[in-house]
Amino acid sequence: MVSAALTNEFVGFTVADGLRRFYGEALDLWLARSETPSELVLERPGIRLRYYGKDGNHPPLLIVPAPIKKPYIWDLTPALSVVSRCLQASLRVYVLEWGQAPEDAQAGITLYADKLILECIETIGEPVVLAGHSLGGTFAAIFTSLRPEYVRALLLLEAPLSFAGDTGAIAALIRIVPSTNTLRQASGYPGTLLNALSLTASPESFLWWRWRDRLASAWDPVALRTHLLVERWTLDEYAMPSDLFADVIDLYRKDRFMRGSLDVGGKMAAARNVAAPVLAVVDPESDVVPPSSVVPFLDVLPGHNWTLLHYEGDTGIALRHVGILVGRNAHRTLWPEILAWLGER
Repeated sequence: MVSAALTNEFVGFTVADGLRRFYGEALDLWLARSETPSELVLERPGIRLRYYGKDGNHPPLLIVPAPIKKPYIWDLTPALSVVSRCLQASLRVYVLEWGQAPEDAQAGITLYADKLILECIETIGEPVVLAGHSLGGTFAAIFTSLRPEYVRALLLLEAPLSFAGDTGAIAALIRIVPSTNTLRQASGYPGTLLNALSLTASPESFLWWRWRDRLASAWDPVALRTHLLVERWTLDEYAMPSDLFADVIDLYRKDRFMRGSLDVGGKMAAARNVAAPVLAVVDPESDVVPPSSVVPFLDVLPGHNWTLLHYEGDTGIALRHVGILVGRNAHRTLWPEILAWLGER
């Protein structure tokens, strides 16, 4: 049933995307956010680049979010903002904001994991610390393997990279989608369809965990507000280009990055070519990105120049997969470690 839906034009899902965004905008009247002031320094089809903080000699940090959601999950509230915390550590912070891909471009992994990230770094004008969460972290790692001269250090937050063994919900997702040839025939994959696929692959992570977290947060106003803000963030779902979706499924299905067979614009991206220092954060309880999807990547890095930290979970985060970014425990205990590691480099 899911495979048959994937071969259509997804009109119903596209309408649902619009309705969910409209509902989210209505919620903004009640759940007003206070985002860190920023300056738009690059805008073109496919991306916008925002700059936070003052000029100085501190190294720039470029944040690469996952491609189908808005990036404000990195800047959710003043108290639970990765952007603010990094500014307090004197980093110059840039956030890549994905947009609609150019109509004349092949909007696959070559565009998203290489060309657009490169354009951002060229705008910044010097090598960066590259940080990514989820699929954004996968893109960051691929870019680092291709262009090591542009990356000072690599920060990976629950980023799936190895797919040969038990890959949790990702393995289930791969099983329910058709061949990549079929995937490329679609006009784009609406966010609500991708959300439905994720729910089918892992109802524990994307449904039951959310309800349990809502109940656990009910008597804690701060936790409940964070939960509701994350739920509101999930309503901002946008279509993923069919080329990119097909490339990502092919990457997962054939474990191309770990095997060194990932063709990115005529160049082979391979995990073993990542030369920058790497800090990876995993959640031992995660079904979306289990440690088994990260540790094999670390094991092949040259010189074993890596550090691994564990996220132990929070209440009031709605989705455990984003708890690293918005959890109170994460900001109290984990982010000081992350920033100390960056400071050492």
